[in-house]
Amino acid sequence: MDIIDVSIIVIYIVLTLGVGIWISKKASKGLDSYFLGGNSIKWYYLGLSNGSGMFDVSGTAWMVGILFLYGAKSFMFMWIWPIWNQIFIMIFLAVWIRRSNIMTGSEWILTRFGDGKAGRASHLIVAVFAIVASIGFIAYFFEGVGKFMTIILPWDLTLSMGDSTLLLSEQSYALIIIFLTTIYTIKGGMFSVVATEVLQYGIMVLAGVLVAIYAFVTITDAQIAAVIPAEWGSLAFGMELEGFWDGKLNAFNDLIDSQGYKMFGAFIGMSLFKGVFASIAGPTPSYDMQRILSTRTVKEAAYMSGFTNLVLFIPRYLLIGGIVVIGLVFLTPEMSTLQSIGSNDLEIILPKVINFHVPVGVKGLLLAGLLAAFMSTFSAFVNSGPAYIVNDIYKKYFKPEASPKHYIKASHLASFALVIVGVVMGFFADSINSLTLWITSALYGGYVAANFLKWIWWRFNGWGYFWGMLAGLIIATLQFLLDQNKANIDAGTWLHDLAQIPAIYIFPIIFFVSLLGSFLGTWFTPATNMETLKSFYGNVRPWGWWNPVYKALKKEDESFTKNNGFISDMLNCIIGIIWQSSMIVLPIYLMIRDYQSTLWALLVFVITSIILKFTWLDKVKKYKD
Repeated sequence: MDIIDVSIIVIYIVLTLGVGIWISKKASKGLDSYFLGGNSIKWYYLGLSNGSGMFDVSGTAWMVGILFLYGAKSFMFMWIWPIWNQIFIMIFLAVWIRRSNIMTGSEWILTRFGDGKAGRASHLIVAVFAIVASIGFIAYFFEGVGKFMTIILPWDLTLSMGDSTLLLSEQSYALIIIFLTTIYTIKGGMFSVVATEVLQYGIMVLAGVLVAIYAFVTITDAQIAAVIPAEWGSLAFGMELEGFWDGKLNAFNDLIDSQGYKMFGAFIGMSLFKGVFASIAGPTPSYDMQRILSTRTVKEAAYMSGFTNLVLFIPRYLLIGGIVVIGLVFLTPEMSTLQSIGSNDLEIILPKVINFHVPVGVKGLLLAGLLAAFMSTFSAFVNSGPAYIVNDIYKKYFKPEASPKHYIKASHLASFALVIVGVVMGFFADSINSLTLWITSALYGGYVAANFLKWIWWRFNGWGYFWGMLAGLIIATLQFLLDQNKANIDAGTWLHDLAQIPAIYIFPIIFFVSLLGSFLGTWFTPATNMETLKSFYGNVRPWGWWNPVYKALKKEDESFTKNNGFISDMLNCIIGIIWQSSMIVLPIYLMIRDYQSTLWALLVFVITSIILKFTWLDKVKKYKD
């Protein structure tokens, strides 16, 4: 690595630590300041911070791999998270969540189910879910950044232990970056997280633009046309995904057949099925929800969520598209000599391109940008996870009366504990892909049903929420353990057959079991106190089956009106998904020089933006805070 590149990275790290620590004094006023920035941070800074937090290096490496292999239609793979939950948040959920005026997602649960035994049971399980999710994501980032850094950086780190010397590789790099990030995150809380993430966002955008320009300058249209099959740029698909790579690259077709997405039509259908319920369920109790709760007003919560979509996708896919184009032209000949290609070969495309095919200066900025991507996402979870440990468990059940300084110290200890457990878990992860599957199936699968019902059905109570979450998480975790041990199961048994089913197709089973737990838990226990329901419904105003509560409120206040916005919200969500998709495919088509498709994507983006201005933005402007 050239001294210029090393200097850029060192300057970036020093600048990030300096900004994070310099601004940390604002976080010392109490938990509200530490975890929510005292509800004083402007919405556009939070939007940039939120977008920066989603720009992670592990996810970027995964997206580079699937775009390289599957082509333009690979953006639909992101629906398994689903990425368009950001659209549902922007259209209506951000407003519903922000009206609660609380600190964490599990504390929000108490406003829905009350503070009795049922409410506390549901409150506790969502706090546990948030902590486990934070640990899972920390492990995911640890695995990704270690694999990335060890290929990029030229130095082997060694540790002398008496007469022996221990060679440390990817884990050592990951530990160093995690240590530096943890310092400023713990020191400054939300203020430091947002300030450093805005800085990091600027670096990531600059890196993406420079890589895109470099790919345009050094690679010709003819070189791209020679390596990309015609089907690569198509968004059309049928029930089955046919391999479109030619004879020399037939190993790519074999990999497509083995990854579990061969039945592409069924995969997309299942992603849509899961996506709708997961999106209405709302954001998981993590950094995304913390950003919503940190906004100054209800109106700004909606603005922030919309702005996140706008600032995230085009810069991110400029970077991904640029890396993939360079990889297709320069790495494909090398990969064509391999008899078989595995998922790990796709995961190292990103670091290989940076290491061997990016010039001095651009490499340093790109590495700084990807380090920024890692540090911003990691810091977001290190800030959000401890909020649940300290505010929802320690403060509520163990030490309800203490000074703000005491709780902030407890937050520091909780942050260190989360990082240590997440890093230990990361040491045992097989790959980025295995952690991605665990997060999207086990964690999110068990979350969906109960959190979908909490918005739309008045009779759904705290015990229903508790048993629904628990049932879903147990089944989803069993499925994940089965998947991880499928190599040890005898072929021909029903367990072996079950283990071969991709995680996305197990979702209906997880959803049904969780739904069953939710209904049984609800019907066999008393309804939530009507005063709690009236307070929640009168404040949040969700649509759904709330008629008894609505009638009770109507008796007290004749002017009270029902939320009849379900149809308009769903139509806006459909338009929003098309809007979001256009921002993803636009830079992809631009990078492969398909100018006609680029113009079509741009036209769709402009038309959907205009529609959303009248159907969503004008409505948000009328909200009273």
